Amino acid sequence: MTRLPIGIAGVGAVCGVGDDVPTILDAFSNGHCTPVKTLPFKSTITCPTFQVSTELPILPERYNNSRSLRLAICAVREAMKDAAIERFDAGARVGVCIGTTVACQLNSVQFYGAYRRGEEPPLDSVWNYLHANLAQAVAKLLKVSGPRMTVVNACSSGTDAIGVAASWIRAGVCDVAIAGGADEIHPVPLAGFWSLGVMSAEPCAPFDRNRSGLNLGEGAGMMVLESSAHANARGRRNRFEVAGFGSACDGYHLTAPHPEGRGLDAAIAAALAQAEISPDQIAFINTHGTATQDNDRAEGKVLARLFGPEVRCLSTKGYTGHALGAAGALEAVFTYLGLREMWIPASAGFRERDEDVAVAPVSQRTAIQGTYALSTSLAFGGNNAALVIGRRA
Repeated sequence: MTRLPIGIAGVGAVCGVGDDVPTILDAFSNGHCTPVKTLPFKSTITCPTFQVSTELPILPERYNNSRSLRLAICAVREAMKDAAIERFDAGARVGVCIGTTVACQLNSVQFYGAYRRGEEPPLDSVWNYLHANLAQAVAKLLKVSGPRMTVVNACSSGTDAIGVAASWIRAGVCDVAIAGGADEIHPVPLAGFWSLGVMSAEPCAPFDRNRSGLNLGEGAGMMVLESSAHANARGRRNRFEVAGFGSACDGYHLTAPHPEGRGLDAAIAAALAQAEISPDQIAFINTHGTATQDNDRAEGKVLARLFGPEVRCLSTKGYTGHALGAAGALEAVFTYLGLREMWIPASAGFRERDEDVAVAPVSQRTAIQGTYALSTSLAFGGNNAALVIGRRA
């Protein structure tokens, strides 16, 4: 069966290391990363986080002006500009699929806090909850009426959203899709990761022998995906594609990855099969690489087993922190950029190889030659996802 290519027409990103793709690439090239220890809310936790410093757009009052939605809009606007799409025509078959963790779940924290204190809080949080669907909000802002879905699947949400959107185009459900993820730093996940004992008091060091845990981050990564027919109709040829997607759940543990990475192994195999390529065709891997002991060890086993211990890989979380539902989407954008620019940055924070981890990331900016690259995501509940990004001939 001939594989149907899903073109990447444009990308956009905002995160703690840059307000748009050019500034992010500059930071990657210069090895620049600056987590901060101050938080946008009151907390006794002082671990470093990667925060977005740019001024975010204010949306009309009929929208939930959550930080996650405003981050998403920044990345969507850049992706559409990159795709040379100013607006969509009436009746255009445009889907929207966005991954998140915070935006759709944590709108009522202040309400419950006030209620437990015996106060009578206003019901604003109910309105916020009912208007918290990121995909719905983005679709309304763009005035499109295609399928829309908000994916809340922990740390693989952004990766899953891109995979789902690509499947819509492949199935003929829509011609174009806005896909990615957005998340903000929030007290609940901050306290949750702190309680798990997996947060580092220093800038994180994925795969490093002396790694001590993750840093949280925030941001948004978006792609404009497009069918070949739609691209041709507007006189455009997209040079890159979402070539394959795989998702698998091993259900091993509520928060820990399977020690042998069974779910990740299956997700990667499915992504390679859909792309119709073999492991030796992967030029590099942008790993999940959280800098936690369990994740890096399990992920390293899988990558060494499938691609060999010398595979070129990196973790960009040393630049961005772990942006939760946005992480996989940001990393998919970064994987695309690595293929487009033909280089990948040094894996920030990595200094000394850990003999218990079967692979070691690149320690300097590295030139890349090849047609395909892989981005991986591991999530709570045993969820795993993988995307193959390809360069078209």
